[in-house]
Amino acid sequence: MNFDPFPKPFCSRQRPEISYPCTWLYKVIGQDAKAMQLAITAVCPRSPQSITPSHTSSGGKYCSLNVELEVLDDEERLNVYTTLKKQAAIKTVL
Repeated sequence: MNFDPFPKPFCSRQRPEISYPCTWLYKVIGQDAKAMQLAITAVCPRSPQSITPSHTSSGGKYCSLNVELEVLDDEERLNVYTTLKKQAAIKTVL
C-alpha cells in the first residue's frame, strides 16, 4: 500500500485561483492593539470592512487583530500585506 502523508492540495505548487474583487482576511500581531488599529487605518487603500480582536497571549505581551478588507486584485492584496509588515506597531502579518 502506498501512503501519501501529504494530501494533494499540500503537494501542489500551483497558486490558488482567487476571484477578484474579494474580501481578504489579514491577521496582524503586535503589542499594542490601539497602535495597530491606527497603523491599519493609515495604510489601507480603503477603509477596512472590519478590525476585530483575535487573541491575546496569556501574559498579555502580544495581541492579534483580524482585518477584513476588500481587495481588487492580486497586486493590491500583496501591497497591503507588505505595507502592513513595514509598520512599527505591527510585528507580524499573516
